[in-house]
Amino acid sequence: MPYVNIQVTRENVSAPQKAELIAGVTELLQRVLGKDPALTHVVIDEIDPDNWGVGGLPALQYRQRGAR
Repeated sequence: MPYVNIQVTRENVSAPQKAELIAGVTELLQRVLGKDPALTHVVIDEIDPDNWGVGGLPALQYRQRGAR
């Protein structure tokens, strides 16, 4: 039973986008590894940008410096 955890910053990720991620990951696991979609679990966690760091900085500060 595959379990996939997707973590994204909480910045306007729509329900249709989440549904597309879930469907896409499920299809990928079926195609590449032969996993049964009925047994595949996908969880999307939305993390507040203040709780996400990149390059030693909070994500929003990192982006303000022009690095993406």
